[in-house]
Amino acid sequence: MAGVHAFDVLGDPVRRRILELLAAGEQPSGAVSEVIREEFGISQPAVSQHLRVLRESGFAVVRAEGTRRLYAVQAEPLREVDDWLDRFRGFWEQRLDALGTELARGRRERREQERGEAR
Repeated sequence: MAGVHAFDVLGDPVRRRILELLAAGEQPSGAVSEVIREEFGISQPAVSQHLRVLRESGFAVVRAEGTRRLYAVQAEPLREVDDWLDRFRGFWEQRLDALGTELARGRRERREQERGEAR
C-alpha cells in the first residue's frame, strides 16, 4: 500500500480500535474480529479488510500458528507518526504548563483564603 499516508490509515475508528487491541499484545484474528464485530456491528469480512489495510500499510504484522493468524502492532509506522507530531508537541505542552501554573495559583489562593477564614 505504498503511498497511503499514515493518517489515512489511522483516520478510521475501526483500525484505531484494532491497533488499541493489538497494543495489549499479539492477538488471534478471531479474537480481534469478535471484539470489532461486537463494538462496530460490521461483518467478519469487513474486519478482515481492516486487518489487511493495517498489514499492507505496515502498522500490523501477522504470523501463522497452525490454522490461526496472530496479529501484532508494528512499531515503525507509529514512530513515524510520533516524529511528525513532535513538531507540534510544543503547542500543547505550553498550554499544559500554563494550566499547571493556573491550578497551582488557584490552590495557593484557596489555602490562603482558608487560613484567613480560620483566624
